[in-house]
Amino acid sequence: MIYKHNQAKTMNELWNEEYKKTWDQRYKKAEFAYGKEPNLFFKEWIEKFKPGSVLMPAEGEGRNGVYAAELKWQVTAFDLSMEGKAKALALAAQKEVSLNYIVGNLDQLDFEKESFDVIGLIYAHFAADRKSAFHRKLHSYLKSGGIIIMEAFSKEHLSYVAADPKVGGPKDIDMLYAIEEVKTDFSNYEHILLEEKEVILDEGMYHKGKGSVIRFVGRKL
Repeated sequence: MIYKHNQAKTMNELWNEEYKKTWDQRYKKAEFAYGKEPNLFFKEWIEKFKPGSVLMPAEGEGRNGVYAAELKWQVTAFDLSMEGKAKALALAAQKEVSLNYIVGNLDQLDFEKESFDVIGLIYAHFAADRKSAFHRKLHSYLKSGGIIIMEAFSKEHLSYVAADPKVGGPKDIDMLYAIEEVKTDFSNYEHILLEEKEVILDEGMYHKGKGSVIRFVGRKL
């Protein structure tokens, strides 16, 4: 039993290292992979709420966190890529705002319970075997009455990628989302908005073209 546990842990660490390497390589380029402008859905919804504290997991090069900081939100960003952090802090300096940016694996997230007013999950695609566990962990960090703002590729998106690879997104269907999955993982929320929608993306080099997304805005009960 001990041998199997250690072996699984080692495989998990190897997966994290390879995943980190992929994103470091992408973010190391001078051009911002997904542009400097915020995701339009995140922009629309973060503007609706009074500024407070916001957590941005899988924040990459910081386009959404920096925009929230411009609106006077206190932003904590999290990602596994040091290259992403460097780009995010450079963008924040350019916009004359600040971010608290932490680098590490999502397994290492450790904040006080009910610390944040909003959590932004913008194309935060997690490994299938850990996705729901991360959602539960993030839920614990959100204040009662706090808001989740989420946009991510749907399981239907794979057909869009096949037609036009430039639209981007994970190729593993289990990393993609379905409405029922969101309902299950965020069952103790008021669903302000939950929809599957075809969109046209124009976000940097890696989100270009027609795709299918799940959009969710929920208030923690």
